[in-house]
Amino acid sequence: MTANSWLQQARKFRDSAHPHLPAFRKEQLQILENAIRINERAILDALRLDLGKGEIEAYASEIGFVLADIHYALKHLDDWTRPERRHTPLGLKPAASSLHPQPYGLVLVIGPWNYPFALTLSPLVSAMAAGNSVCLKPSEEAPHTAKVIQGIIREHFQPDYLTVIEGDAAIAESLVRLPFDKIFFTGSTAVGRRVMSAAAETLTPVTLELGGKSPCIICADADLSLAARRVAWGKFLNAGQTCVAPDHVWVQADCLRPWLEHLTRTIREFYGADPRQSPDYGRIVNRRHLSRLTSYLETGRIECGGQHDESQLYLAPTVLTDVPMTAPVMQEEIFGPILPVMPFDTLDEVVTHLRTRPHPLALYAFTNNRTTRTRLLSETVSGGVCFNDTVSHLLGRDLPFGGIGASGMGAYHGKTGFDTFTHYRSVLTRSARFESRFIYPPTTIRLATLKRFYRFLMGG
Repeated sequence: MTANSWLQQARKFRDSAHPHLPAFRKEQLQILENAIRINERAILDALRLDLGKGEIEAYASEIGFVLADIHYALKHLDDWTRPERRHTPLGLKPAASSLHPQPYGLVLVIGPWNYPFALTLSPLVSAMAAGNSVCLKPSEEAPHTAKVIQGIIREHFQPDYLTVIEGDAAIAESLVRLPFDKIFFTGSTAVGRRVMSAAAETLTPVTLELGGKSPCIICADADLSLAARRVAWGKFLNAGQTCVAPDHVWVQADCLRPWLEHLTRTIREFYGADPRQSPDYGRIVNRRHLSRLTSYLETGRIECGGQHDESQLYLAPTVLTDVPMTAPVMQEEIFGPILPVMPFDTLDEVVTHLRTRPHPLALYAFTNNRTTRTRLLSETVSGGVCFNDTVSHLLGRDLPFGGIGASGMGAYHGKTGFDTFTHYRSVLTRSARFESRFIYPPTTIRLATLKRFYRFLMGG
């Protein structure tokens, strides 16, 4: 089915009205949950083939992540779909004001390759909960996972309700030019700009989940061993191919060498002497990305790692020091298992640097000093912040997840995900039994009198 034909059929399907009903939405979410459970082994196998993911990591970061989204939506959907009463100004009474959540309609979701299951189906869950029909475009760079997603949707859902369109970047580019009612894109900043430009032609609202160079700051008062474990986990999860992975680390100078020792020891504890043999360490998605990453190793000093094998798409967890700020690894989003580490003397240095850079998707800081935390919150800008940990801030369904500026536009997860795919229609219902003539011409009220009473009348 082509995207154009799907749009036509989906609009007819929506005319049947039942896709708007909460009962229908719940039923479809439960069908999706069951389909995921039935296909769990196929999903795990696909993630292993596409990205070398071990079962534990694949389930926790992909399958379990989506199932948690479904459970949360099912639990709260009745509350989310109720009209919300709003205050009515005295000058309009007797009347009632309310907000009515309404689906956008036909939604396009374009997924990425790094978490090809979770970051394609998580926004799908939000869109379904909001009552939309959805066209999914999974990433062609994770073909095995895309095939499994295609099979799940084709087998379990009406094609005019949910569909999957596979293809390369050219297909994606053609899709974003079609008159969808909403577009949700996860991917790079460069492609995000093109998506937004194309969507502007049809005035289609977009949500962009992008990336950037998320910094991590380790202050002298931090628990260095804890910081090493949590940075290593967040950085080398999915072989560093995580949009909110710590991109680079600033360590207070006096702690630099001790922290590096903690970090190299932690990497060995996590993945063994040869991470290539570890079932918990993934692979780079393709040769093009591996070549890009290995080029970053040409500048700086390799503290540990650096080994790579093109035949296995393998790049060891790597730590770099003595990296010039002008080096490509410090100018471009790394999106791989390479961690540049730089010393700093005062927090002023780091804050000044961050204020000159595009806003990152996440900011991490390890400190127990409340003043330091307050300063970072007030003097920096980022999509999210996590103190004394990395990555885990995106796990809570009550915390919106999204970027700002170059790292994205809009947010989702939980109720915020429902809101992202919902138009809130303002409704005012006035009484037909009461009529005030003073608002109609010819005017009988003096301007001076209106000024005296306007705040009282309209402020309520």
